[in-house]
Amino acid sequence: MKTPMILAGLLAALPSFAPAARLKDLVSIEGVRENQLIGYGVVVGLAGTGDSQQTVFSYQSLTNVLARMGVAVSPTAIRVKNTAAVMVTATLPPFAQPGMRIDITVAAIADAANLQGGILVLTSLRGADGQVYAVAQGPVVTGGFVAGRGGATRALNHPTVGRAPNGASVERAAPSVAPKSVVKLQVQQADFTTSARIVEAINKKFDAAAHAENPGLVTVAIPPDHSSRTTEFMAELENLTVEADRPARVVINERTGTIVMGKEVRIAPVAILHGTLNVEIQTSVAVSQPAPLSQGATQVVPQTATAVKEEKARNVVLKQGATVEELVRALAAIGSTPRDVIAILQSLRSAGALEAELEVI
Repeated sequence: MKTPMILAGLLAALPSFAPAARLKDLVSIEGVRENQLIGYGVVVGLAGTGDSQQTVFSYQSLTNVLARMGVAVSPTAIRVKNTAAVMVTATLPPFAQPGMRIDITVAAIADAANLQGGILVLTSLRGADGQVYAVAQGPVVTGGFVAGRGGATRALNHPTVGRAPNGASVERAAPSVAPKSVVKLQVQQADFTTSARIVEAINKKFDAAAHAENPGLVTVAIPPDHSSRTTEFMAELENLTVEADRPARVVINERTGTIVMGKEVRIAPVAILHGTLNVEIQTSVAVSQPAPLSQGATQVVPQTATAVKEEKARNVVLKQGATVEELVRALAAIGSTPRDVIAILQSLRSAGALEAELEVI
């Protein structure tokens, strides 16, 4: 019986009182955001696992690096098996200042087999505006390896992608906009009720400082007594607690048999009749041997047996005001499998008895 699996998938459906969340977990501040950086670089020091000679831009890049150091060499005379061309990406935090260290990710873009043990040569990291915001250099940690050769190889994790913790240094301040007289809060899940509760909590704390422009945006005027202490005001603001409103929704993952329902889900009076019809067909092979000294030939004769079994229908009756807990227990009592539960929920939604959105992922 798969009842334990059903209960494991439906534990989140039990009604509970959702605690209020901090405002910083419900909204983001307009102008305070991360920025993506990208750069092209070269990893050197590989033990013969770098790019092949067919990768033209690898030895062109290495030639340019040597040229900047005063070493003139023909690109055709360079062997790049210990070198790999890579793309370098990083995330620039809001309000990052010059000298701050950030993590970087390095990924091979040619046919290098492994970046293990390599060192990234000085690489500029640019933002979407084309400006250089950071420079990266240092050893690359792959967290994996490739061993063996030919058809007998063993790989662990993904050796063509690596990271360099604190591998880049910020050279230009992040383009973040510090709040001045007005702060705009972007609600992560736009909702009229949630926005109204946010406004109510802020005005209760700071005396009519906020109003909602739409379900996804709340504008807050910084009070005069906090005009010179914007950081302290933001700290007080983001630590306010607000109970966000959640839509009644049932989320189904058919691949894993997981079903999650919130406490807002309501079940109308309904009767569920559930039964199962099993049809089993088995085929066995028998060998027919001819009599001795006869002219017959050995024959393979398939034998088919069909069995039909229909279980008695099991019914569940949910009364007015039924809770999600009662639904869970009722479905478990009739021994429903995860697929049965999914079918029952879909039928409830079609019948108008499930007052919630049904989302299948």
